[in-house]
Amino acid sequence: MTAFSLPHLIGIEGMDRDTITKILDLADHFKEVNQRAVKKVPALRGVLVVNFFVENSTRTRSSFEIAEKRLSADTLNFSASSSSLAKGETLRDTARNLQAMSPDILVVRHGAAGVPGFLSRHISAAIVNAGDGWHEHPTQALLDMHTMRENLGSLEGKKVAIVGDITHSRVARSNIFGLVTMGADLHLAGPATMMPPGLDELGVKAHHRIEPAIEDADVVMMLRIQKERMGNDLFPNDREYFKYFGLTEERLKLAKPNAIVMHPGPMNRGVEIAPEVADGDQNVILEQVGNGVAVRMAVLYLVAGGGLLSQKEE
Repeated sequence: MTAFSLPHLIGIEGMDRDTITKILDLADHFKEVNQRAVKKVPALRGVLVVNFFVENSTRTRSSFEIAEKRLSADTLNFSASSSSLAKGETLRDTARNLQAMSPDILVVRHGAAGVPGFLSRHISAAIVNAGDGWHEHPTQALLDMHTMRENLGSLEGKKVAIVGDITHSRVARSNIFGLVTMGADLHLAGPATMMPPGLDELGVKAHHRIEPAIEDADVVMMLRIQKERMGNDLFPNDREYFKYFGLTEERLKLAKPNAIVMHPGPMNRGVEIAPEVADGDQNVILEQVGNGVAVRMAVLYLVAGGGLLSQKEE
């Protein structure tokens, strides 16, 4: 394992194949750590990680917190309701106050796109984007790619279908950048009102029906409808959406027999995915959750300076 580090992780856009591969390879190492009887290494002992979550989160926040503890980091948690942002403080002033605490890493989740990038220009800590508005969710895309690689062996040439609310999904955006870079054959599907323009320019194939997207697919990833990000209703109702875009057992038969079913969560059963598919043998949704800890351990380790793992850490 060669020396390697990341200054920040703001997004997957612009990241090359070699960098993505190195992160995924390191996640393999940390996944082995997570399977030990003692799931802890001293890799980030003495490193202060601040979790600055201004937007609600369950899986991402808990995954980062577990990753930090398993790396032996010191942690401090902030949320919007308990921070001075709720009292009218500007983001820049909040950033300055966080900087005064001398954190080494700031994990940021925010409802506005661009906040992690903004903070990276105003404080000296390494910034890890845990999701910003419609922009990106880079660690989710990395754990998705890690899960695909584990199950398929490689991403090169594999047909991946992502179905749902593409316009409002930062998960879809990060996966587009990552999967295209890794050589996957990426197909996106959703109602016309939830498909952004210019997808062809990103090297993906866009569909307004689910069937051609998932036909002969190696991976079918379903996305929930991001109702909290919609100004107006973009579809008649949940029942109508499921009729045309829900992943049912019958539709899944269009994919390859050994295709895997993925979902970044939270799932809305009976809206984008049928309960029997969500609980079926082809789903790897809980694998995604488990891989999230290993991937976030890898990212935190790399933004903290990376380098060679010592024998003690291994």
